[in-house]
Amino acid sequence: MRIGAFGVAGVVVAAAGAGWAVYAKLSGNITPDEAAAAELARYEKERPTSLVKDARNILLIGSDSREGDDNARYGRDSGTERSDTTILLHLSAGRGSATAVSLPRDLMVNLPGCRRPDGSRSAPRFTMFNQAFQLGGSACTIRTVEKLTDIRVDNHVVVDFHGFKKMVDAVDGVEVCLREPIDDRAAKLRLPAGRVTLDGEQALGYVRARKTLGDGSDTERMERQQRFLAALVNKVRSNDVLLNPVKLYPVLDAATSSLTTDPDLASLRGLYELVRGLRDIPMERVQFLTVPRESYAYDANRDQLVEPEAERLFERLRTDTPVAVAGDVPRGSAPLRPTDSHDGSYGDSHPGPFTKPAVTVSPPPTFRGNTAAEDTCE
Repeated sequence: MRIGAFGVAGVVVAAAGAGWAVYAKLSGNITPDEAAAAELARYEKERPTSLVKDARNILLIGSDSREGDDNARYGRDSGTERSDTTILLHLSAGRGSATAVSLPRDLMVNLPGCRRPDGSRSAPRFTMFNQAFQLGGSACTIRTVEKLTDIRVDNHVVVDFHGFKKMVDAVDGVEVCLREPIDDRAAKLRLPAGRVTLDGEQALGYVRARKTLGDGSDTERMERQQRFLAALVNKVRSNDVLLNPVKLYPVLDAATSSLTTDPDLASLRGLYELVRGLRDIPMERVQFLTVPRESYAYDANRDQLVEPEAERLFERLRTDTPVAVAGDVPRGSAPLRPTDSHDGSYGDSHPGPFTKPAVTVSPPPTFRGNTAAEDTCE
């Protein structure tokens, strides 16, 4: 799943010291998404342009494909796959922050006409977001996100169930904090309350479980996925794996073999160039949030964007302008602090002719979310 994709950023940065044979083997693990590159090139003129030099937007796609022996255990292979969840990762131009925005799979959106796997083309339609991946793979998903947000997607990464589990096992598990015990038969998951280290299989059940955890909503599931992703980033950053060759190789092997990426990222060098600046981002500046959403007006089981909050978030990402996250923002909305403004006063009841106007500079808007620095047990 896409959770493992973000974790790659914490491990490939240490590959520079690997021998050429190892380098070539690891680079060969990555599958280049040539078909998506060709399809996106076909529609280049209608795609958004990047507004800020060196800022990067990467779409992380978690595939629910059941293809292959290891993935088949999670359900019947119908010959199609959907994006289990999708995250738009924004890296600031100076690499001072990373913001990961979850896009709900049940979000109602306008899908463009897309090239199907058999070469035919679908008609534009209004439907659930995760059908974009089923209809036209990563290219259709990228074009849908770009039309929805007007944000240029520079790179993309696709990870399936098996790849996600390998990433977690390669770092010897990831610790999470459970406020109450979990007994989910569908996810084959039984865990005690408190701090628990999840292996790959348990982690997959944890991030995919929905009906028996919390209120059963996809929104809460996305928040759980974000907290897990923060814990994974922390594990990779804090563990000695990056300095220990014995631990490093299996992590790099798992990370690279689990990925399908755009051709620019389909090498160890490409990944290294992307993530080399991430090592210095403070954990409190690695942020996770869900796009402002609410129940769709015509179907409570579907989602729609909350406006104008969603567009304000997209605008700030387009322009590489900071946002902030907090866990106590009311669910279903993203109250924004006032924008920078001039209040019309002059700081004096009887201002003189040369008195400068008072200007109020507000902090960035706050959205519901968390950072990688937070400890959910505290």
